[in-house]
Amino acid sequence: MTSVANRRSVMVLYSDTVSPIGHAVRIVLAEKDINVEVNYVTGNNLPEEISEINPYNTVLTLIDRDLVLYDAQIMMEYLDERFPHPPLMPVDPVARASNRQLRYRVLQDLYSCVEDLDSDNELSAANAKKNIKDHLTAISAVFAQKPYFMSDEYTLIDCCMAPLLWRLDYYGIKLPASAKPLQKYAESLFEREPFKISLSEHEREIKSP
Repeated sequence: MTSVANRRSVMVLYSDTVSPIGHAVRIVLAEKDINVEVNYVTGNNLPEEISEINPYNTVLTLIDRDLVLYDAQIMMEYLDERFPHPPLMPVDPVARASNRQLRYRVLQDLYSCVEDLDSDNELSAANAKKNIKDHLTAISAVFAQKPYFMSDEYTLIDCCMAPLLWRLDYYGIKLPASAKPLQKYAESLFEREPFKISLSEHEREIKSP
């Protein structure tokens, strides 16, 4: 594993062009302005290198010399610690724990529904849409109080939220008028230059003008 990774002198990320979690990692890379080679994987064309270094044979893989990571949250925190400017995690241990807990909730309550959206089971897909819509509507009021997700500063939570919000039209999810604070928050995320840089060609196309 080490010998394969050591061939790389530049950080490499393997990512698909569709899933929001890979997009979240690319947003962190763009926010940090990190020199990285992004290799997009489409369909089932898994590169042989991933089979050699990723024991789960999943597409999302980050290679930094002799380090290989294949969990998105570990990637994001590693990048924030290795490239500390601009910081995307609070310094205070309590605030850091809270940040991790909120990201866990985002993954459990929202990201966990994404796979079902493409399900052949129409009921599962419909339930997934409803769950995402209901969760987003329920937390919308939070964004009337702070510019970012329960914070005055942009953090890793926002990096996780942006890909999901960008894909709502693609998922066929329309938020009610009561979710206006969340929609304003989403637009502010989309206006960030690193977000624009992070988009794959496919991601640019799926968002309605």
